[in-house]
Formats: sequence, C-alpha cells, structure tokens
Amino acid sequence: MLTDTQCRTAKPKDKPYKLTDDKGLYLEIKPNGVKAWRYRFELREGETRKESLFAIGDYAIAPKGESQEDAQARRHGRRFTLAEARDERTKARALVMQGINPAHNRQLALIKRGQENATTFESIAKEWLALKDWEEVTKTRRLDMLTRVVFPKIGSLPVKSITSAHILDVLTTSAKKNGLTVAAEAKRSMSGIFELAVSTLRADKDPVYPVRKALPANKTQHKRPLTATEIGQLLRDLEGHGGRHETTTAFRLMWLTLCRPSEAVEAQWSEFDLDAAIWRIPAERMKKRKEHTVPLPTQALEMLRGLHGITGRYVHLFPHRDERTRPMVAASFRQMLNVLGWSGKYSPHATRTTGSTRLNEMGFSADWIERQLAHTEPNAVRRTYNHAEHMTERAKMMQQWADMLDTWVKG
Repeated sequence: MLTDTQCRTAKPKDKPYKLTDDKGLYLEIKPNGVKAWRYRFELREGETRKESLFAIGDYAIAPKGESQEDAQARRHGRRFTLAEARDERTKARALVMQGINPAHNRQLALIKRGQENATTFESIAKEWLALKDWEEVTKTRRLDMLTRVVFPKIGSLPVKSITSAHILDVLTTSAKKNGLTVAAEAKRSMSGIFELAVSTLRADKDPVYPVRKALPANKTQHKRPLTATEIGQLLRDLEGHGGRHETTTAFRLMWLTLCRPSEAVEAQWSEFDLDAAIWRIPAERMKKRKEHTVPLPTQALEMLRGLHGITGRYVHLFPHRDERTRPMVAASFRQMLNVLGWSGKYSPHATRTTGSTRLNEMGFSADWIERQLAHTEPNAVRRTYNHAEHMTERAKMMQQWADMLDTWVKG
C-alpha cells in the first residue's frame, strides 16, 4: 500500500507510470507532473465482465491549518489526499457492488445538481402564482409583495438549499420593515410555494413549517370599527403628519368615499368626472369585477381639484414616488400609520367597516350603504331584481358622511 511520502515525492518521467495502492486504487504520475487518482474496476454486463476506469481526481497535499470549509471546497474541486482518495475508492466500490458504474453515477449527479441550481425559488414562485385561480390584479399584488419582501433574500437561491434560517430572516426583516400583516402574507405565500416544490420533487421539505410561530400574532383589529372619537383623532394626526402629499390625499379619498385601499391608490384621472361629481371605477379594478360608480362629496372635489395641479399630467392620481408611470402601493398607508403610532390599532381595511357601522347608526338605508361599499346582495332572488344604484340618495348620504368627518375632526 502507498504512503503519503511516496505520493508526495514521486517525480515525473518521460512516460506516465503508476503507484499502486490497494483494491483497484492507484496514483498515475504524468510527464507534466500531474498526479491523478484512478480506480480500476470490473463491472458485469450480461454474461461478461468489462474492465473500466474511474478518474477520482488529482493528488493534493492538505495545507497546514486547513479549515473544514476549505477542505470541502478542495474536494469539490476534485483534489484529494491519499486518505480522501481511499474514501472515494470505497464509495465507488460500493456502487460497483450494486452494478452501478461510478463514472456514470457522477455524471448523473452533476446533471441533477445543475437542475437543482436552475430551480430557483423565484422561478417556482412564479409557477405557483400562474397555477392560482386568482384574478390577475390579485396575482399582480402578490407578485409585487414577493418581489419587494422575499425575492431579494431568497429568490435566486436553489429551492433545495433554502433553510429555515433563511425563512426566519425573511419574516423578521419583513415584520420590522413592513409590519406583521405583510410578514404573515409572505409566510403563507412561501409555504404554498414550497408545497408545490415538494409535490413536484424539487424540494424535500417545507422550511417554513419549523418557524411558522416565530413571529407574534398580528393583534391589529382589522375589522373593529373606530369610534367617532378615534376617527377624529386619526384624521387630526393625519393633518399633522407632514409626510408625502399623495399618501395623505389618497388616505383622505379612501375615507371620503369608503373605497378599498387599492382602489384609492391605483385611481386614474380618466375615471373621474369632477364636474358631475362622479368617480367610475372600471370593472378590472374592482374585487367583484363589476364597474362601480362613486358619488363625490364637495370635500373630495375640492381636494382632487387641488391635486390635479400636482399630478394631473400623470395617468394616476397618486403616482409612485420612484416610477411615476406606476401608482403608489397600498403599503404606503401602513408605513404612514406606523409613523403616526396607529400601527396595531387600526388598518386601512377597517375604514369600510367603520363607515358601514357609523352610517347605519346615522339611520341611512342598508341598501344605500351596501351599494356604496360595492357589496354583493347575499339574497340571490333580491339580487336578481334589485339593480338600483341609488345614486341620488347615496350622493346625499356621502355628503353627510363627509360633513360628519369634519365634525369629528373638530372634536
């Protein structure tokens, strides 16, 4: 059997020669000075046995003080000490005993590794989104969240290489920067993406599961209606915010019309007829995919006419701060509320619950309120025959609502 001294001191000759070790392993010394480990074996093919050769790699001397990481990188580069070459020979012999050619096995492993590296989290995430039976606007919003929150952290990583530590980093960073609501949405999305990866044999497990309870529960009471006192305080705090004008104006528009946050921030000037005091939100931007007509109170008209001088040259009322051809994102509301100290006490989605509760208390018809909120009539028969828009009544109702908001702001 060979010794390390023999391997280290072997000199090249005019022709290649070999130093034999044991059980098919030998070291080939080439004229150019390269020392290569070879494993000779026989593999049965039918009734015959065929001799083959497996190139393990080159001989290497482990540097003094070499770390485990450096040694692993060296072996990945197929450079082995005598002891390591014997280990590789043992692995190869085990394959031969199973009738597997170790050279072919390595080629398959390389192909598999390349496929795994090409299967990134981002590519599977987009595949997962495409499979969802969601409206395009919903898919677009979810992709926007993934692009902002998740992809910068793990999007380019092979899905099999992502660990629970990676996931925890995404969640904690998102919770601090965007709030628990966004972090929870990121967690649900990542878990769904890994479910697809596991079911298609591109991942072995869902790394989200072990850290699913790492973050505290979101205690924001999204559905609780605000009291009159809370509404007044919130809107007074908004007046003293001093932040971006477009953000505060979009927030006020949401309160004055009781529209959804996304409907406000993505509003386009072409949807408004300020002379007629009407806002027509197209079907493609509505949750129920039906055009919705919204009466505008005088407070909203005054506010929008002032805004037109600022953003009227753009498509959107509230263009994105960095890309003016795109609308701002609803996450801007959450960031503003966090600055104002309202994060955890109120979310923008609670605006509609608040408006519905207070308008009912003010004695307005439930039909008018439900039409203003673009809710679908739950009774199928009544829904078939009740197509009334109640525009005149709703216009009076929303003017009284806007006046009441002014009253509450004044305390």
